[in-house]
Amino acid sequence: MTTSECYTCAMEAEFDTLPPRERVAHDRHWRVAHATGTSLPGWLVLLPRRHLTAVHELTDAEAAGLGTWQVRLSRALRVVTGCDKTYVVQFAEAEGFAHVHFHIVPRDGDLPPQYRGPGVFGLLRATQGQQVTAGQADGVARALRAELRGA
Repeated sequence: MTTSECYTCAMEAEFDTLPPRERVAHDRHWRVAHATGTSLPGWLVLLPRRHLTAVHELTDAEAAGLGTWQVRLSRALRVVTGCDKTYVVQFAEAEGFAHVHFHIVPRDGDLPPQYRGPGVFGLLRATQGQQVTAGQADGVARALRAELRGA
């Protein structure tokens, strides 16, 4: 896959015009987006801003920021969504999504058992009527951005 075929890189190329849900927060190395196709408000994706397909390809600077972002986003999700904990997951195996990315998923205490642990990915296959809307995702993005600024 070339960077021209990569969804993440295509979005990065449009960085300045991205809506809040695609640009929740960012720095030189990382961009945070709200996941699409999910029924779970606050499901975030942490994306390296350059194309890579394996964690071992991270530079030391990118790796240093990774842990900080994961913790900051988990804390902000707790405040904004009231979640009990967050899942942090990285596979980068889905067709068209080989670009390394980390899912930062808010997990409430009342999440049904079938959606706990790896089952949470069932919430990424929501039907159109169950999906978080663009407007809802933008609202969560703005709240998270404000929380991250204040942290």
